[in-house]
Amino acid sequence: MSEQPKHPGTDASVATPTAFPTRRAVLGAGAVLLLAACTGGQTGSGGTGGSLGTTGATGSPGTTGATPGTPGAAASSGTATAPASQTLAASEASAVGRAPLSSLGSKLKGTLFLPGKAGYEAARLSENPRFDAARPLGVARVASAADVAASLRFARDNGVPLALRSGGHSYAGYSSGGGAGTGLPAALVVDVRALNSVKVSGGSVTVGAGAALAPVYAALAAKGRGIAGGSCATVGVAGLTLGGGVGVLTRAHGLTCDALTSAQIVTADGRVRTVDAARDPELFWALRGGGGGHLGVVTSLTLSTFAAPSIKSFFYQWPVSAAASVIAAWQEWAPTADARLWSTLKVLGGAAHPSGAVVMLSGTWVGAGAPPVAAFLAKVPRPGVSSARTRTYGQAMAGYAGCAAMPVGQCHTGAGGALQREAFAATSHVAYRGLKASEVAVLVEHVRSASSRLKEVGISIDALGGAVGRVAPGATAFVHRKAIATVQYTATYTGNRAAEAAAFVGGFRAAMTPAWGEHAYVNYADPTLKRSSVAYFGANAPRLAAVRRRYDPDGLFTQPQAY
Repeated sequence: MSEQPKHPGTDASVATPTAFPTRRAVLGAGAVLLLAACTGGQTGSGGTGGSLGTTGATGSPGTTGATPGTPGAAASSGTATAPASQTLAASEASAVGRAPLSSLGSKLKGTLFLPGKAGYEAARLSENPRFDAARPLGVARVASAADVAASLRFARDNGVPLALRSGGHSYAGYSSGGGAGTGLPAALVVDVRALNSVKVSGGSVTVGAGAALAPVYAALAAKGRGIAGGSCATVGVAGLTLGGGVGVLTRAHGLTCDALTSAQIVTADGRVRTVDAARDPELFWALRGGGGGHLGVVTSLTLSTFAAPSIKSFFYQWPVSAAASVIAAWQEWAPTADARLWSTLKVLGGAAHPSGAVVMLSGTWVGAGAPPVAAFLAKVPRPGVSSARTRTYGQAMAGYAGCAAMPVGQCHTGAGGALQREAFAATSHVAYRGLKASEVAVLVEHVRSASSRLKEVGISIDALGGAVGRVAPGATAFVHRKAIATVQYTATYTGNRAAEAAAFVGGFRAAMTPAWGEHAYVNYADPTLKRSSVAYFGANAPRLAAVRRRYDPDGLFTQPQAY
């Protein structure tokens, strides 16, 4: 559910920028969703929401979210689109004797955007320009759980395919509504981004399914509270949570899904349910790490919070010639370090690094005193760039999001926003062991030899362990509790290089599979995985399938890679 394809964890306000690309937003998608990530060298930690997730580019807490692609939402690349009239005809006559899609509009308090009508061209866009050619049958911008229920009933009664969107960050384009590059039929997009309220009360926060991370963090910080989550500003907290949720405080406070105490969800039968450990406990179990798009449309979540900590951030950079020693030392140190310390290691190349590929390490420490990094630094060459600073929780999360110098209301890609969308391709691994020297060499060579036609390419390895490993693999749907790290392979690009970017990340993953196996992270959805259910959920896959049969027996939700 997260999570954006790029290089989570790099904090531009801490690092000395050498050739960092422009900050932009990424991934996203549905509602019981899976998610994605934020691309760009200045992005934050991985583990953002998922492909049909509840991630959204929103405005300030409690306001309607800005929509990517509207005036002011510059994109680094675009794709030609089909004539609107083609999709309009399909939406108005989906089947003989069935209601035209336009009739759904009168049943909604929200807005139904149809091809050829005002607002459609902006409403149809997701956060990744790679999928800008998508032409959904329509976009239902829902205003309530009742709107969601009405949309599901219409789709069921009239045989209309569904796509779920909260943030539009899906790595695989599952929230785009179908179109070029998605491999999916045109569908009705149920868009929950207007459900973006954030209410902090005591030790809990209740968030609408369309709330993005930047305003969620700002609202929490204002009350002196925090949650552990990703750092991409526009990723939705719901998609992030439903797929697991990896971020800069993961080792100290666990996955985001570990903080989930209840959720409101509209299931395939149109029923609005509030689920928790006592009410619909199997469904609640599945929502804690089972990804999204399979079981219903989440409309709000309640999470437990903790006292907002002071965060010490650190950053180091080396030339790629130091990669072998840095990777060897990091993988021995980071996953077993004090749980209050989290870090991410990246090897990055491409046009954004004209002087050659680089190795970067960034991290956070929430304990007393200085970050305990001396043992690691003693085993590696002296970094060419080194920096550190101490900030409040709110300041740190805004910094990781690339929004430290702007009001939270501008920390999005829509109209009036200061962030840019950026086209990318990405995939993942979940690592259960460190790499051998020969495997490190393979990793480094893939980055060094990458085409300079791609903007920025590389790998990000985010440490697990700590609080993540204290939970049993079967206690929640997120199964990878014993892993040492999540891994993202990413490529950003401009122009018509989507196929080249996809080939790079796919080839990179294939090269590392002998070392890391087939394990993958559902929030970084990859449509090319052959046994995706096993890769994402391991031994938890059969239990998830049983939950799916119970709550969606007729298969209303047809998201690819279903369990």
